[in-house]
Amino acid sequence: MFRIPGEPGKDMCDGHLGPTRRDILRVGGAGMLGLSLGSMLQLRAQAASGIVHGGPGWGKAKSVILVYLQGGPSHLDLWDPKENVPDNVRSEFKPMSTKIPGIHFTELLPKLAKVNDKMTMIRSMSYTPNGLFNHTAAIYQMMTGYTTDKVSPSGQLEPPSPKDFPNFGSNIVRLKPSDEPMLPFVMLPRPLQESNVVGKGGTAGFLGKGFDPYTLYPEGDDMDMEKMRKIKIDDLQLRPDIFSVRLRRRASLRAALNAQMPVIDKAVKDYHLNEYYDRALNLIVSGRAREAFHLDAEPEALRERYGKNTFGESCLLARRLVEAGTRVVEVIWPKVANSDNHSWDVHVGLSKRMKDQSAPMLDSGLTTLIEDLDDRGMLEETLVVAVGEFGRSPEKGVSTSGNNNSADGRDHWPYCYTACVAGAGIKRGYVHGKSDKTGSAPLEDPVHPGELLATIYHAFGIDPESMVMNHLNQPRELVKAKAVTALFA
Repeated sequence: MFRIPGEPGKDMCDGHLGPTRRDILRVGGAGMLGLSLGSMLQLRAQAASGIVHGGPGWGKAKSVILVYLQGGPSHLDLWDPKENVPDNVRSEFKPMSTKIPGIHFTELLPKLAKVNDKMTMIRSMSYTPNGLFNHTAAIYQMMTGYTTDKVSPSGQLEPPSPKDFPNFGSNIVRLKPSDEPMLPFVMLPRPLQESNVVGKGGTAGFLGKGFDPYTLYPEGDDMDMEKMRKIKIDDLQLRPDIFSVRLRRRASLRAALNAQMPVIDKAVKDYHLNEYYDRALNLIVSGRAREAFHLDAEPEALRERYGKNTFGESCLLARRLVEAGTRVVEVIWPKVANSDNHSWDVHVGLSKRMKDQSAPMLDSGLTTLIEDLDDRGMLEETLVVAVGEFGRSPEKGVSTSGNNNSADGRDHWPYCYTACVAGAGIKRGYVHGKSDKTGSAPLEDPVHPGELLATIYHAFGIDPESMVMNHLNQPRELVKAKAVTALFA
């Protein structure tokens, strides 16, 4: 029997990995349908080069910064206020004009209102028809594109598992690896969390720990506004008695030894040990990662604009990491989902908490991040996404998820909320979709979280429906959704 073995690619089903043995065995049958081996290989090559994909925004992004507003910010009290509605729906905060004619924010975001002409607003984010009222379930879907096995209206789910679907950042750095001697994927300043469920949706899952993010979680509780100045990066430091030259010499010695061990090299060649060793060596020796963490190198005036607090300094560090070559940075809102004070989970005390705590930090940090990237010319290739796992209930004081809510509080609401997207070919000064009179549901162009993820993959030149093999060696799409190409210019 005539057989041609395919290229390596057991764990992926993507065209860029080349034909598999199974593909070749199918050629005979395909030939009867008019598809020859030559045609099949040509189609593979086209897929690898992106010819069969493309469209607006395809491949424009070289990096992404996700500003994840963990807890679920109230769209009605930030960037989608409603007028001529009942008192228990209307925001206490006054609406204000923005740079986009006819589009209003509330008075809580005066700085962002001056730069929304640099971004796209999606006012029709929605989990319709199946709402996810649980923080952890909604976070997991937003980060992976999939729903967890155990979902309850309110309460906790199972902890992270090696069987989980990968965080989108893990998929990106795997499919679009960087040649830069830099951390490919960084998550800061705290993990994704609801109560005791920590990190769900924030790992590489069945891709393996090799694609987990580098987690930068400084010491200090969530109310410590100076915790970013306590960053420890010991694993990126050279020991005092080891200099770069000596480390390079050791690498040369290792290469010489490997040259005398062809049998062993052949046995471990599929593990890419040289590649991984070289990456780690280059990362440590280059010093780029260590230098990126030095916020003191920034002008004091710029640091003040970002905000001398955990969120503002996390946004500044995100820009420095991307500038140094990091592919994916996820800035997690520095307060656990279901908690008080700076959390977006405003079941009680919405007016004071948003006005005095969370909104000012968001307004300064996100605004300056977008302006800073734009001023440096980095916004052309850096995608910025700001979104939470859901919005808040249009009616104040009602229970939608089994939680108790005060008259000055809003419960979870997955059926309609807002996201901000900028950079990497995204339209400027554009509003996509529209919510209804009370901000309860989309009137036009609903965007599911899976479609937002698909749009991120598309921006990187990755087909959102590319197949990856899970822990059971079963093929699964990166996300079962299409990119919203209308967001791109």
